[in-house]
Amino acid sequence: MRTPIFLGTCTAIVTPFNDRGIDEKALTSLVDWQIASGVSALVACGTTGEPSTMSDEEWAQAVSIIITAAKGRVPVIAGTGGNNTAHVIHLAKVAKQLGAAAQLCVTPYYNKTTPQGLVAHYKAIADNTELPIIVYNVPGRTGLNMSPETLTEISHIPQVVAMKEASADLTRVADMMRLCEGRIAFYSGSDEVVVPLMSLGGQGVISVVSNVAPELTVQMTAAMLNGDYKAAAKLQLKLMPLIHALFMEVNPIPAKAGLAMLGRCEDRVRLPLVSMSEKGKAVMKKELEALGLLP
Repeated sequence: MRTPIFLGTCTAIVTPFNDRGIDEKALTSLVDWQIASGVSALVACGTTGEPSTMSDEEWAQAVSIIITAAKGRVPVIAGTGGNNTAHVIHLAKVAKQLGAAAQLCVTPYYNKTTPQGLVAHYKAIADNTELPIIVYNVPGRTGLNMSPETLTEISHIPQVVAMKEASADLTRVADMMRLCEGRIAFYSGSDEVVVPLMSLGGQGVISVVSNVAPELTVQMTAAMLNGDYKAAAKLQLKLMPLIHALFMEVNPIPAKAGLAMLGRCEDRVRLPLVSMSEKGKAVMKKELEALGLLP
């Protein structure tokens, strides 16, 4: 296997906003808290970071803040993915200059392309950039579900080091792992199936729930890596109500609401997203209280 970028828990960190733009102070504080809680890596400007509402300059600012705050303590993976291959390549070059350790590249959306197009897309990124590539399959967002056979072909590209799989289809994951024959690492992109995916041989999770419950998420993945499956399963089940609350409305709406309740950042998302409903906030508060996370 190519060397994994991380093992265990990687937080797909939110981007806090204020009325001036990116809230640098809050974002820096979030990075410090996440690292102090034991996470192994951070994703800057993944879906949870709302990059689709940012200019390229803001995207670079967010990535830079996170890398600077991390101070080399954990690798920072920049979300570079998109449906314009040339723009992905541009962002990957900027991320390299800023000090990112790798790039997370979602499959193209809207102009979704064919299996042959997916292979050509990732090959072009690899041929024109230097950062290791984590392929990201999230059909609920993109309308495209990469087949195990297509990933197998992509896994032969030397720069591709891992797959973030967010279909929550464990049969598909098992077929992907079998066909890729250990060439790449596998990370769960669905918090509700971290333990099952790791039981098949996955190396960890790129997580949303760890935004609000980093220590518990770290404990869960560490237990799996240490072979304590019973403890890991117990933590997976313990986290399930909070995970459900985090996906009651479109991510990262609930994550921002939860972090605001924890006093970590403002409850502010950018249009077309809007703040969590009062009903949703009541559920979020209940689940945070149940886990003893509220101050």
